Amino acid sequence: MKRLFDVCLACVAGVVLLIPFLLVAAAVRLTSKGPVLYWSDRVGRDNTIFRMPKFRSMRVGTPAVATHLLADPATYLTPIGGFLRKSSLDELPQLWNILKGDMSFVGPRPALFNQHDLIALRTAQGVHRLVPGLTGWAQVNGRDEIPIPQKVAFDREYLDRRSLWFDLRILMLTAVKVLKRDNVTH
Repeated sequence: MKRLFDVCLACVAGVVLLIPFLLVAAAVRLTSKGPVLYWSDRVGRDNTIFRMPKFRSMRVGTPAVATHLLADPATYLTPIGGFLRKSSLDELPQLWNILKGDMSFVGPRPALFNQHDLIALRTAQGVHRLVPGLTGWAQVNGRDEIPIPQKVAFDREYLDRRSLWFDLRILMLTAVKVLKRDNVTH
């Protein structure tokens, strides 16, 4: 049921967001050197690696680490990078991963391949068995602002409580958070 929901919603979102997608792609291309999309290696279900695209919000050559590990993340942003991140428009290309089945709309956010502490904690809690999501319970409860152990506790809670209704609640809370731009860093 969840997979069918993901595919149907991704198709509808793809059609509805086609024009914004093209506008963002053009804006990225016109405001900075480099490709429109940034592809990063992420940890998926059962700790397998997959490639996840985002609209590029950071300059070419930015270290491939979590944003909070950069000394001054703002210095790496492209001219429209801050806007893309705060509006979450940089996430739009992940609809591709949802259609492919690498991701779901709701689940734990996929870790970077080098976030060993997060990966180890998720594996210990059984969270690694879940398909990662575009949004998740941890995102609506603090996103980038919460420490990794607390993030994993929210991921574990999602594992225990998951249902279509819980996913719909998380999607609604995500929409509110994005519109309010709550808990978004750089």
